[in-house]
Amino acid sequence: MKILAIDDQKLILLSVEKRLSELGYEVQTANSIESGIQLFNFFKPDLVLLDMNMPEMSGTELVSCTGTEVVKYIRLFMKNDTPILVMSGNTDENLIMQNFNLGVNDYLKKPVSLDEMAARIKRIIGAPENKGVVTAKKSDTRILQKNCVGVVIPCYNEEERLLSEEFKQFAHKNLGYHLCFVNDGSTDNTLSVLQKLKKDNPDNISIYNCKQNGGKAEAVRQGMLHLVKDQQLDYIGFLDADLSTDFRDFDDLVKTIESSDFKIVSGSRIERMGANITKESARKLISMTINLIIQTILGMPFKDTQCGAKVMDREIASKMFKKKFVTKWLFDVELFMRMKKYFGKTAVKSMICEQPLKRWIHANGSKLSMKDSVKIVGQLAQIAVHYR
Repeated sequence: MKILAIDDQKLILLSVEKRLSELGYEVQTANSIESGIQLFNFFKPDLVLLDMNMPEMSGTELVSCTGTEVVKYIRLFMKNDTPILVMSGNTDENLIMQNFNLGVNDYLKKPVSLDEMAARIKRIIGAPENKGVVTAKKSDTRILQKNCVGVVIPCYNEEERLLSEEFKQFAHKNLGYHLCFVNDGSTDNTLSVLQKLKKDNPDNISIYNCKQNGGKAEAVRQGMLHLVKDQQLDYIGFLDADLSTDFRDFDDLVKTIESSDFKIVSGSRIERMGANITKESARKLISMTINLIIQTILGMPFKDTQCGAKVMDREIASKMFKKKFVTKWLFDVELFMRMKKYFGKTAVKSMICEQPLKRWIHANGSKLSMKDSVKIVGQLAQIAVHYR
């Protein structure tokens, strides 16, 4: 049995193709509406697995299109009754009903597991005849995300602290995520650790290697600019290598930006009932003082600009990370200052969401010393003057 999978995101296509091939189906993939239609005519599949949101080129610009064009081509133009299973993060009820009225056989809403996808396909066209192919016996509960998300993880001498197994498990289970580790000129074996991590997850993990140490701000900036080039990514964010912010919390930030008009969703380590937020007492006092200074400089009531977990719209990332930051550590403050300068104070308040984390644990071995914390005050003054 032959399946044609059409989706503009390689992260999704690779996982779908691999799983369906394991089950014994013959699979072909296309990453655009045009190539999907061409392949449909040539391949003559038994089922079409189709995404809804697929940007197409119009001249030199990307325009928003939907997979409905493929449905119309198959059902109305070709008068063909080949089964069509839509699998999309687009949950607009009008669009869903339009596609059912055009004759799609089923509509799966992302996020969805590979197991459910396979079960829906089997229900529609049945299981393939093995003919010597060893089909997968194990279940596969890995999740196809609603959107594809790139995450930058800056690393400087993280050989001892890097939680490789946690990153590996997350990359394996969450198929819409791409993790980009930026090695910031480490002098230990961090690069070797990262290379081993990538070897186990080549499709979902990449390494951006900086030969010289440039500081966290430049490492994150380089990683963001690297990921911005990847058109399949809807959102791009960054996360600390010590995972002081839990992956579950980062995923919550992504869900918030997916379901809202916010351009940036930033984690906040606000202590509150029901949250597991731990800090050293001395750091807690210094953080409160610095945050008060930051709020004064920004002129906006942010509670925690320095939390190392943020996710943003890809277009915002391309604009806000284009130029080098003035400071090595306080690029988060500079990011908000740039947003304020670019969009205006009133508009930017509705573009940034500060979302409290459920968990945040201070990790031992932090690169920022108490002496460095004193220097921060001077750097804040530098920011205030530069963005005046």
